[in-house]
Amino acid sequence: MTATAKDVQAYTEKALRRLLNTANPAGQKAALANLRRGVGHAPGEIPQLWGEFLQNLPEEMYGRGGQPSREEWAIYTALTLFALHQQGHDPEREPMHKKRQTLGRAVAQLVSDENELERVRRRLNAAATANSMAALAHYLRGLVQLLRAQGIPLDYASLAGDICLYQQSAYTGQVRLRWGQDFYGSYYHINKTKEDETE
Repeated sequence: MTATAKDVQAYTEKALRRLLNTANPAGQKAALANLRRGVGHAPGEIPQLWGEFLQNLPEEMYGRGGQPSREEWAIYTALTLFALHQQGHDPEREPMHKKRQTLGRAVAQLVSDENELERVRRRLNAAATANSMAALAHYLRGLVQLLRAQGIPLDYASLAGDICLYQQSAYTGQVRLRWGQDFYGSYYHINKTKEDETE
């Protein structure tokens, strides 16, 4: 049996809920700080993080021969980027994980005027055309840092599912198109709302 992007999304959602809905603020802070250390590294490079993304991971999601699986890459990247995004924001009052706030929709909120459109679009395009997991993680990190600065949340479970699919050539184009559709759909919706308010 092989895992699907939906399985990855469900596993990531549970891991995020564990991180956000805890009665132990000190433990939460330590877990988030620990996960942040993993940004820029491949899954497994930092042994202290094994439990953060491997705990309760279904057997079919495990990589073989010391190489991370697509699922491990997706979950690890999403959780470490979430921890980076959450830094400086109170997890209880300002959770940076928000369901249905896809990557394209979140990034569209970074565009405050026509002048910024090209700059933000270039950054999203760089992520969408990344040719390796290391490159994709790098470009996503840049986008997350921009989102964090403006307090714009992102659906990290959905992102994990996207990352899992992105690594499969049969689905890469589908993920790219969805990011573009969500970005432009949200961008034009936001601008239309602004125009309506000024009329």
